[in-house]
Amino acid sequence: MKFIVIITFLSSLLFSKIYYAKVEPYELRDISSNVSGLVLFIDEDMIGKKLSSKPYIKIDSQLDREELKNVKAKIVYLNKVISANEKVLLNLENLLLKKRKNYEKIKSLKIKSTIEKDKEYYDLISSENSLLATLKDMSNSKILVADLELRDAQLQRSLRDKNLNAEGFTLYSILVRPGQVVGMATPLAKIADISKAKLTIYLDEEDLLDIETKKIYLDTKESKYKISRILNIADTKNISKYKVQIIIDSPKVFSKLVKIELK
Repeated sequence: MKFIVIITFLSSLLFSKIYYAKVEPYELRDISSNVSGLVLFIDEDMIGKKLSSKPYIKIDSQLDREELKNVKAKIVYLNKVISANEKVLLNLENLLLKKRKNYEKIKSLKIKSTIEKDKEYYDLISSENSLLATLKDMSNSKILVADLELRDAQLQRSLRDKNLNAEGFTLYSILVRPGQVVGMATPLAKIADISKAKLTIYLDEEDLLDIETKKIYLDTKESKYKISRILNIADTKNISKYKVQIIIDSPKVFSKLVKIELK
């Protein structure tokens, strides 16, 4: 019986392959600027620490705040103008209705002169023109409000993009300095998600067969982990090999080398 166990153990060693992988953060993001402006503040003390909702980079946003204040004030004013025009419009519609009725009554009366009929008609047309002008003003005001609301949203987004935070992520590095003027797409920082970690290995095509059923040993110890991702497209650097990833719990220390066996 012992002989069979030994043979089985030796067989598993013979057919298992050994790989080495570096323990990497689950995700590493490059943060680039969506705005242009002067860098006012960087929080270097947060490098290597988990970020909160507090900004770790601030870009000058004074003009954005002032413009946003003016935009909001204009929206309030234009909405008041629209509200007033709605009341004017209601009055004009009622007035126009009465003038149409009056004109319909007198236009066929022989006792009314042509001058009197023309006067009523011109008065009716003038009221219709006033109604149309009010409708036009309302439409223009609504278009302006829509444009200002879009600008409001753009400015609010700009303000968010000028106060960078990444709550829950770890600040890996900051790539700018205070006093530096940045533009669109300027690299600003790198942040990492270390809530989990990943191990990446590259396998030959034949090694992919039944890989999901194999047990994973880390540093010679059997683990609870399974294969998390298999990229079924050959890697561009490791030619004819396929990238395989194993997602593991977050370790105390990253970047160490781990021995991986698939049995």
